[in-house]
Amino acid sequence: MLQWYDWILLAVSIIMIVLCLLQGGKSEGASGAITGGGLNVFVKTKERGAEKVVSILTLVLAIIFFLITILINIFAA
Repeated sequence: MLQWYDWILLAVSIIMIVLCLLQGGKSEGASGAITGGGLNVFVKTKERGAEKVVSILTLVLAIIFFLITILINIFAA
């Protein structure tokens, strides 16, 4: 049976997965390297607006996820 902290960890992980899926690709990847699509390699682009909020939320939830995981392992033992 799942404890209350397991439900919190499950909720954090689901939200983090959704936020990761909402983020756009930061580069063109291998296909851009093969086809020559990465012509703007040295152009600096900053995240703005909703992209920045989603990126910050993903980072914060990742930190919370790891802290909860460590605490569960420490106190469950």
